[in-house]
Amino acid sequence: MKITPFALERYFAKYEFSANYLLSSSDCDGLPMAEVVSWADDETKMLWENLALGYTESNGHPLLRQEVANLYRGITPEEVLIAAPEEGIFIALNTLLNPGDHVVCTWPGYQSLYEIALSLGCKVDLWQPVEAEQWRFDVDDLERAIQPNTRLIVINFPHNPTGSLPSRSDFDRIVQVARSHNLTLFSDEMYRFLEHKVEDRLPSAVEEYENAVSLFGMSKTFGMAGVRIGWLVTKNPDRYQKMLEFKDYTTICSSAPGEILSLMALRAKDRILVRHRNRIERNLSLLDDFFAHYPHLFSWVRPRAGTICFPRIVSDESASSFCTRVMDVAGIMLLPSTVYGYGDSHFRLGFGRENMPQVLKRLEEGLLR
Repeated sequence: MKITPFALERYFAKYEFSANYLLSSSDCDGLPMAEVVSWADDETKMLWENLALGYTESNGHPLLRQEVANLYRGITPEEVLIAAPEEGIFIALNTLLNPGDHVVCTWPGYQSLYEIALSLGCKVDLWQPVEAEQWRFDVDDLERAIQPNTRLIVINFPHNPTGSLPSRSDFDRIVQVARSHNLTLFSDEMYRFLEHKVEDRLPSAVEEYENAVSLFGMSKTFGMAGVRIGWLVTKNPDRYQKMLEFKDYTTICSSAPGEILSLMALRAKDRILVRHRNRIERNLSLLDDFFAHYPHLFSWVRPRAGTICFPRIVSDESASSFCTRVMDVAGIMLLPSTVYGYGDSHFRLGFGRENMPQVLKRLEEGLLR
């Protein structure tokens, strides 16, 4: 298998740990391990204190799979496969696709969602949103992209990098397109539960469609990227078995401490979500003022969900030049749209971190005044 280098991850590898400040991260602040452990109930405290650092069950700890299943309507632990989020994408696409299959994927987006399909010899059509319509993905465009050999639709909502979220009627139409053509729907839901209005939250694809596979995990919403725990959910037992068997050629099983820490956090999920949504609300208010103050430099579509947005540079400067200058002058990392292969006019800005107000102020004082 030969695959194109992951442009976004290579860019992060260059700057993430040398930049003084990150203003492009898509996750919420990493939770201190001591705080997570302090939330343990009697059962998880005993599991933690008596934890042996041996192999774990390849499909995940039974209690963790039960806690994950509780996040969904109508899902059982037997339909949950624990895997690192990136690994989940790799497992799912390798078991869902064959050479020559046609795939439709939301774009711009996380590169592995379409690059793995290309590496497998599939043809991929990229489904693009309309910036002038609040980054809306037009379902009519999706329907027009379907071909006789289409096997898979890949979606990512809340969307990275635009923060777009379909209306419920548009989401229902996406599911209907998949159902009417008997297609599998792979749904990357890594920013779920970070909707800026709770009433905008969509159901998980696996709650609505029997031929869906949903991806979620601890990295973004719960601020626990370091535990490397995510999961795939499917109601199809044959598909589940194929993914489980393929996992034997990746990690085989998950980290034992990561599973128990994730279990603790999921049982305390309400306090985590309240904290993160409050921070997002505060930071979005600051961004409203920021972009209102610099209309000659930037335009933006206010995101509906998640922790990232995708502003456009309206001056003559390219996004790659701007991001390089911000890094060199202020030590602040931003992410140019070139890493998505999406022109050179946008950049990704993250607002899920506690220090965003200070970093935004430094950006203003160092470069914009």
